[in-house]
Amino acid sequence: MAKCEICGKGVTFGIAVSHSHRRSNRTWKPNVKKVKIMVDGKPQRKNVCTSCLRSGKVTRAI
Repeated sequence: MAKCEICGKGVTFGIAVSHSHRRSNRTWKPNVKKVKIMVDGKPQRKNVCTSCLRSGKVTRAI
């Protein structure tokens, strides 16, 4: 699975508990997009999570 190349956010593991309290493993995946961003003045394609895009940690290339 893809990982954010800015903050390092990746897949998180846990346990889903049903109403009858049966437990099963599950994963939470980050919302990662492949976008064109500016790195050292040059456009590059990177995997970036949407929280980094919204917070302004990266600038998108046009």
